[in-house]
Amino acid sequence: MSDAFFPDIVVNGDTIPTSEVSAELQNHNVPQGKQALAWRRAARALAIRTLLLQEAKKRDLDASTHDIGPGKNETEAEALIRTLLEQALPETTPDETTLRAYYDANPERFRAPSLYEASHILFTADHTPAAREKARLRALAALGILKRDPEKFRTLARNESDCSSRQSDGRLGQISRGETVEAFDQMLDRLDPGTIAPEPIETRFGFHILRLDARAQGEILPFENAKPRIAEATEKAAWTRAANDFVTDLVNHADISGIDMRPE
Repeated sequence: MSDAFFPDIVVNGDTIPTSEVSAELQNHNVPQGKQALAWRRAARALAIRTLLLQEAKKRDLDASTHDIGPGKNETEAEALIRTLLEQALPETTPDETTLRAYYDANPERFRAPSLYEASHILFTADHTPAAREKARLRALAALGILKRDPEKFRTLARNESDCSSRQSDGRLGQISRGETVEAFDQMLDRLDPGTIAPEPIETRFGFHILRLDARAQGEILPFENAKPRIAEATEKAAWTRAANDFVTDLVNHADISGIDMRPE
């Protein structure tokens, strides 16, 4: 996209040249063909950064840089903005009543992971289209047999599966959410115990026929166990709201040209 179509941005007299906006574009992912949207987001981000640095200068702040990762330090500008927000934003520590109210309104969010006993038959394939199609057809053929006679799962697992679990009739043992691929997790939540997935499940390994043998649903955690998670999420949400309000106030009182600062 040519910079010639976009003017320099001026924030309270400080100019942000189009070359800086072009460099910032890499940090803003948008759908293909939406270059103008990417430009606007990059320009708004730089305008807000400029406003925050101007405010830090107005308050005569001084900041020391912190380590933010192995071998990586904050820039002076990042340190100033962090210090400004630490000073300007109110404390966001929620009280016990707020945490309890959130817990009571969202109990399902604090359920311990469910445990599953499952079995599968794997038809492996590399990532070539021909191999994937061959494995898919093998899985469909086996699934057709199981739809007519589910009791043949053990035999098919032993004779057809490409997984070492064939030695135990395809049994995977006891697993919890997150221990297998996401596609398995989703299907295990949908199946009734003793039933077989209606379609083969495709993963990077190939195609699987999956059977849920048993499920033990996780218990809802007591409030005291869930409280640290609720406090962290509540504090983050409150901080984000306060930061947005602070930035909005800076924008509303600023003289900005070259970019529309209204929210998308």
